Amino acid sequence: MIETAAAARPDNGAIVDSLGWVYFQFGRYEEAVVHLERAASLEPVDPVINDHLGDALWAVGREIEARFQWQRALSFDPDQDEADRIRDKLQRGLDLVLVDEGRAPIRIASGDD
Repeated sequence: MIETAAAARPDNGAIVDSLGWVYFQFGRYEEAVVHLERAASLEPVDPVINDHLGDALWAVGREIEARFQWQRALSFDPDQDEADRIRDKLQRGLDLVLVDEGRAPIRIASGDD
């Protein structure tokens, strides 16, 4: 359904972000990056989209760019809980945040450190 929505509204950043985030959730990180980069270009000051892009970049091993996107997300005034989580990712990386949340790490599990 989200693929159909993104095809129908390719210039809607929220929809494109949702598509990228679905790919991310399914472990299709390279595809997620493509869509999340597009979403960030459509909605450049959205903290959630920039945060999602940071996570996807981290997952494909682009750590410096991930940290840049998380910093950008913080600059766009996310809600307090999101801001705290983003600061934690900046300090320790996404994998350790996921582990603390009881979820599987991405890069540590795949040996991509």
